[in-house]
Amino acid sequence: MSYQESFINYLKYEKRYSAHTVVAYKNDLDQFVEYSAIVIGEFHVKAVTTDTVRGWLLHLMEQGLTPRSIHRKATTVKSFYNFLMREDVVESNPASNLTLPKVRKKLPNFVDEKSLNHLLDDLGNFDDDFSGVRDKLILSLFYGTGIRLSELINLKERDIDTREKLIRVLGKRQKERIIPYPSEINNLLENYVIARNKQIGYKTDFLLVTEKGKQVYEKLVYRVVKKSLGKVTSLEKKSPHVLRHTYATHLLNKGADLNAVKELLGHANLAATQVYTHTTFEKLRDSYKQAHPRGDKNN
Repeated sequence: MSYQESFINYLKYEKRYSAHTVVAYKNDLDQFVEYSAIVIGEFHVKAVTTDTVRGWLLHLMEQGLTPRSIHRKATTVKSFYNFLMREDVVESNPASNLTLPKVRKKLPNFVDEKSLNHLLDDLGNFDDDFSGVRDKLILSLFYGTGIRLSELINLKERDIDTREKLIRVLGKRQKERIIPYPSEINNLLENYVIARNKQIGYKTDFLLVTEKGKQVYEKLVYRVVKKSLGKVTSLEKKSPHVLRHTYATHLLNKGADLNAVKELLGHANLAATQVYTHTTFEKLRDSYKQAHPRGDKNN
């Protein structure tokens, strides 16, 4: 087994990264190995130097990759060599202490409260058939709990405590968390289960299913979210993650504690949650400008 394969297995089975993340790491590492083999003559982990890694990153910049992509690929190589150091294969990490291009902070896209209330409350936005009932539940679960796409797809009925209005999900690295949800979701759940049992005639392992009783899949959920959000927002990006951003932003705008939101989202550290405070700060600044007698209303 090659060092690259050992590293990928480490990410899968020890770090328990998601399949999507593992694929991204593998693709980045394969690209680096291919480049290094050309530069060095034959790839070997001990032959790679800081100049090799720096040359690869410069090569990627010349190809027009964004600073964010450059950072991700540098992180892949750095993680690979940290793994090799842990295994006593190499003594140093050639990807350490590199100067990387600055990444512009990107504020998360979110949908305003009024628009989402229109989507979920106005009649006619969702059909009365099985698909319509399911699709409304999907949107409500995303916005009501902030769960990830993979977490929603893998939900089972037993994961939902309708009495306490709590939902149990298994997040990244198999970390379990319990999330409260709005009471209105109970009505949507009841309507959905009735419609599902009528549609397919039996109970399923997974909560959310297709018209044929199969577990819902990523592309289907993306289509549902994009179509639904298209009715109330002109945002270019209309994805499940936008609803997760919206959930977090609305909670913070209403005064929720940052640490509490971190736990609800299942973030490993506070830095991942703090990105949402930028949006909250913008709202506070606008309120100040409008309300304070000497607020600069024109800037």
